Amino acid sequence: MDDPFIKAVLQWVAKIPPGHVATYGQIAALAGKPRNARQVGRILYGLSDQADVPWHRVINARGMISTYRTGAGELQHFLLSQEGIAFDAQGKCDLLTYQYFKSS
Repeated sequence: MDDPFIKAVLQWVAKIPPGHVATYGQIAALAGKPRNARQVGRILYGLSDQADVPWHRVINARGMISTYRTGAGELQHFLLSQEGIAFDAQGKCDLLTYQYFKSS
């Protein structure tokens, strides 16, 4: 993991406390590449199950979970719900309420 962008992504994601979320785009911007939200998703998708990074706290800009890994969406929803994050009937959480990095 010598890539500075990957290191920065993981460092920023690690700063998101329980009960809060950030978007892929926010993490990309904070890590220095604001147009690389999809790359953030790929980095988090590629984490091993043993990684100590709160990947589940990163969601899309609509306030929704977006994952292609089978079962990961349900797991992510469960983990966020356990931390007190509420989702509406469409599967969205209120970013104004739960978003941690407000200025990005």
